[in-house]
Amino acid sequence: MTTLPLPHSRRQVQAGRLGRKRAGLLGRALIYTLLIVGAGVLLIPFFWMVSTSLKEQWDAYQFPPVWVPNPPQWQNYPMALTLAPFHVYFANTVRIVAFTVVGTLLSSSLAAYAFARLRAPGRDSVFLVLLATMMLPYAITMVPVFMLFNALGWVNSYKPLIVPAFFGNVYYIFLLRQFFLTIPRELEQAARIDGCNSFRIYWNIMLPLSLPALATVSIFQFMDSWNDFLGPLIYLRDEPLRTIAVGLAYFVGSNRVGPQMHLMMAASFVALLPELILFFFAQRLFIQGIVFTGVKG
Repeated sequence: MTTLPLPHSRRQVQAGRLGRKRAGLLGRALIYTLLIVGAGVLLIPFFWMVSTSLKEQWDAYQFPPVWVPNPPQWQNYPMALTLAPFHVYFANTVRIVAFTVVGTLLSSSLAAYAFARLRAPGRDSVFLVLLATMMLPYAITMVPVFMLFNALGWVNSYKPLIVPAFFGNVYYIFLLRQFFLTIPRELEQAARIDGCNSFRIYWNIMLPLSLPALATVSIFQFMDSWNDFLGPLIYLRDEPLRTIAVGLAYFVGSNRVGPQMHLMMAASFVALLPELILFFFAQRLFIQGIVFTGVKG
């Protein structure tokens, strides 16, 4: 025969629940506080760049720095963008980024589908060898790759920056393969019963279902190509072919600009805007793709 809990026992149970609830709220508050402080620390260089871009020339070198310029010098932006042909640099970078993103998506997704779905002798061994190439730093392959492109006559053109994207990227192949493994095989089997071949399954089923992973690869490749400095510096010699990253580097040391940090920060902020806008609109797909690619191995 059961007995009802005593009034003081009920109060103890309620007190325990209230204590756990307060502890949970305190833990969340601590976590959010740490995240806000950490984000603030990471954003200090960004705030400094924006603040410096709105200062006068010699105010940028004051110590301690003035974080809120008064008055803000908005004319720094058109001045910075007209001292160097940034419209040409921007158009060149957009052209390279567009081709590399398309080439990376096509080649990496095809290779990832083959490693995830198609059966072949030694498939897993080849995939392990492919992953092992990630341990080779770019500095080791830089000289022989340059000699190859120089022998082909591709130096001082965009071909060394665009053509390799159509042969896949190891990291993106791994990322997309992990996502393809999460798609039920029943969909593929049903498509084969309806008469679809492997390419139609890849094009009509796998790609539409893999938009989060494809968006993640697109963002990564966009940022990699947009910020690439070493590649254009090695292969592009003429000024009309320069990209934004190389243009900013020459912008600092050119005779027409001189040591004008405020103009440099204004040009850098404009160069950063496309990445900020892209991530702002695609952050949900980006995070979703990162999460889903690690569900199944």
